[in-house]
Amino acid sequence: MPTRSFFITGTDTDVGKTIITCGLMAAFKQAGYSVLGHKPIAAGCTTVIEQGKASLRNEDAEAMQALASLDVPYAQVNPIAFTPAIAPHIAAEQAHQHIDTQVLDENYTLLQTHPADVLLVEGAGGWLLPISQTQTLAPWVAQHKLPVIMVVAMRLGCLNHALLTAQAIKSAGCELVGWVANSFCEQPFVAENIATLETMINAPLLGIVPSVSESQDTQDSPQQKTQKQAEQVAQYLDITPLLNH
Repeated sequence: MPTRSFFITGTDTDVGKTIITCGLMAAFKQAGYSVLGHKPIAAGCTTVIEQGKASLRNEDAEAMQALASLDVPYAQVNPIAFTPAIAPHIAAEQAHQHIDTQVLDENYTLLQTHPADVLLVEGAGGWLLPISQTQTLAPWVAQHKLPVIMVVAMRLGCLNHALLTAQAIKSAGCELVGWVANSFCEQPFVAENIATLETMINAPLLGIVPSVSESQDTQDSPQQKTQKQAEQVAQYLDITPLLNH
């Protein structure tokens, strides 16, 4: 059973949650810990055929599966998947389905049986991700008492988004245990914005991550490219506060 579990959220969609999650996975592995990645809900999936059976796969979830210390079936890494790259609850409506939190509960319990030291759970979109017309994913995170790591894209509007997200995490009854400044946007006044957030967010800054390049080695497999990129990100992350939590 994982001795530490964390939920990774973002201040919005496309803020780099997956690359930061992969970087955290690499950082924990470098520190000697076994780690699993989990993406409960994913949209923007493609259909693959294996042994004559079709299933949906998400690129982010596959990256986390490739980085895991243990061989875990894809269906456990990403139990709920949809094809359109839109809000998951809308994708579910289009598919005449609903997002069942019992499925999430059962899969999370199953993941807890694996002998990993750390389980990193990555959300979809921002903190208040709707999973129906009346419910967000936040109560599920609170139900499982998952400490939260927030990824902030250092771009225009990030101060408001970060402070609102931190406030919403606290209001949901969850603990914000750290945040990451993802500085891939090349915006001005990044240092000043980070200084403001350090003052106003009651959680440690785990790292300032610059834009990292993907391996251009044509001999590398997708898994090797993911590994190299994650190792680059890990150089900028300090997981000490998470280990001490």
